[in-house]
Amino acid sequence: MNRSVVVVVPLLAVVLAACGSNTTPSTAGSSARPGELVVATTVAPITSIAAAVAGDKAKVEGIVPEGTNSHTYEPAPQVAELLSTADVIFVNGLKLEDPTQTMAETNKKPDAEIVDIGTKVLPESDYIYDFSFPKEGGKPNPHLWTDPAYAIKYAQVIADTLAAKDPANAATYQANAKAFEAKATELSDALRKDQQTVPNGNLKLLTYHDAYAYFAKDFGWQVIGAIQPQNFSDPSPQEVAALIEQVKAEKVTTIFGSEVFPSKVLQEVGDATGARYESTLRDDDLPGVPGDAEHSWFGLMKYDYITMVKGLGGTTTNLDNVSNEPKPIDNATYPQ
Repeated sequence: MNRSVVVVVPLLAVVLAACGSNTTPSTAGSSARPGELVVATTVAPITSIAAAVAGDKAKVEGIVPEGTNSHTYEPAPQVAELLSTADVIFVNGLKLEDPTQTMAETNKKPDAEIVDIGTKVLPESDYIYDFSFPKEGGKPNPHLWTDPAYAIKYAQVIADTLAAKDPANAATYQANAKAFEAKATELSDALRKDQQTVPNGNLKLLTYHDAYAYFAKDFGWQVIGAIQPQNFSDPSPQEVAALIEQVKAEKVTTIFGSEVFPSKVLQEVGDATGARYESTLRDDDLPGVPGDAEHSWFGLMKYDYITMVKGLGGTTTNLDNVSNEPKPIDNATYPQ
């Protein structure tokens, strides 16, 4: 496997804010059938993976609304009700959703289990710290799910946990995890083929939010940097000028902005450097709406990979031919 060291450029950093804006969810407790496991999850990609593994054998309830600041999201009081009924609470961990985890620890049932998936699948020796997540801050980059290899590990942790809680349906959970692995591997293989069509030297990412560090390390891409102003204020003219010079020096062809938070700064940098500004990349906001076939982890990553490869001058014949998951999972609730 071709690997490269993730390069981060401090000049591009304008202080990490978050993945989105704060909103209040409409979580209203579980509607699980008698005897059915209640599974609480945090961000939408984890909710999707958990739903794919659980199938119709458990009720999956998301907590963090899509398009929300998952780093600083403060759960509304009604979330405590869900947490008090959950049999299992899956969090990404790695300091992504500390307020939610604190509420879970305070309100969970005595026999409920909080599973910090990121800590289980990522050895501390593999933590990535960068300008957005400096080591002195004690928070490694938590965005593992953008790499299919880690998403597969997430699915297996979820399957093992649910199987231990609900042995009668253990075979179903494990089979669903294997099916998820097959689809994620198919997607990963297609991406590795299509990224070879990107002109040599163009596999460089400048994004609005730094969500692709582990993906880049695994797939041999280079992270140039990310820009996400504190409190969504604009960076100074000096910082913008420095960013422009960095983009010119690195010969970046496309700058990837956020679907949720359009960036005038990245548009300005694109205009000044000739780089194209692509504003539709997503970090944890699933495409479509709940119930749509593409509203899933799979749909999210397929969309992002196609957007990145095309934006950097490649073609996506293989990714385009990867079919969506056979059926969207309906036994999950995504808060709005």
